[in-house]
Amino acid sequence: MKFESRLKSEDMDYLFEAILLLENQEECYRFFEDICTVTELKAISQRLHVARLLNSKCTYSEIEEKTMASTATISRVNKSLNYGADGYKLILKKLDEKNEK
Repeated sequence: MKFESRLKSEDMDYLFEAILLLENQEECYRFFEDICTVTELKAISQRLHVARLLNSKCTYSEIEEKTMASTATISRVNKSLNYGADGYKLILKKLDEKNEK
């Protein structure tokens, strides 16, 4: 079944096309440092860290201690993991597969 995002638009398509053209970590740093604030980038990376820990069955208190994320953030990420578009699950699986090699 094909995924249909509620966010789909010409501008979002253009953004994701740009991201898919990035070839390495340096290019990612350059692009994301220009397009996002430091706070936005830290929040996004923190959410991914929280998702990884939730996926590893860590408790909220363990996650809070390791990431300094609020319980509200942990809860939001947990909700996305369980009822979202499966984006976290998709990327966590890909990262695990890459790290196993």
